[in-house]
Amino acid sequence: MENRGFPFISFLPPANVISSHEKFLCDVEMHQLRKKGTVKTCKLIHCPKYPSCLFFQYNTQLGPPYHILVDTNFINFSIKAKLDIVQSMMDCLYAKCIPCITDCVMAEIEKLGMKYRVALRIAKDPRFERLPCTHKGTYADDCLVQRVTQHKCYILATVDRDLKRRIRKIPGVPIMYISNHRFNIERMPDDYGAPRF
Repeated sequence: MENRGFPFISFLPPANVISSHEKFLCDVEMHQLRKKGTVKTCKLIHCPKYPSCLFFQYNTQLGPPYHILVDTNFINFSIKAKLDIVQSMMDCLYAKCIPCITDCVMAEIEKLGMKYRVALRIAKDPRFERLPCTHKGTYADDCLVQRVTQHKCYILATVDRDLKRRIRKIPGVPIMYISNHRFNIERMPDDYGAPRF
C-alpha cells in the first residue's frame, strides 16, 4: 500500500516500556520506509494506558458492597440536611455501602475545630473504613483524586463543585451528591443503584 504524503503514525507504549530489540526493529522498519520514499515524516504518538476494568465508560469493578470515599463537606452537608450517612447511602444505591474516609479528610475535619465536632464524631464512627495516606501534605482533594485514579473501585461522595469537575474528567468514577434532602448518584451504570431523580 502506497502512502500519498500522509505522515506515518505509530502507536507505541512509553519509551521505558519498549525493549531495545523492539526499538531496533522499529528503527530498521522506519529506515526501510524512508528509503522507498513512502514516508516523509515520522511521528510517534504515545497512548495513555487505561485500566482493564473499564469497558468504554462502564466500570466493571463497581458492585455491592460499594466503597464510597467521603469528602469533608459531604459530611457537613449531611449534618445540615439531618441525614444519616450510611442509611441514606443504602437508600440511594439499594445495596450495602461502606463509607471510607482517608487520613487527609480526617485531618481536615480535625483542623476545622470545635464548631465541627459533630462531623468529627461521625467520621470516627466504626462503620466508616479508615484508609491510610502515604503521600506528603494533607490536601484532601488531591488525595481523593489520586486514590480514585489509581483504584477504580470507589464512588466519590462530595458536594464541592471544583472536586466534581476534576472527577468528571476521570472515566468510570461515579459521584454521589446531596440534592432535595437526599443522596443522588451521577455517572453510575444503569444496572446498579437507585433511579436518578
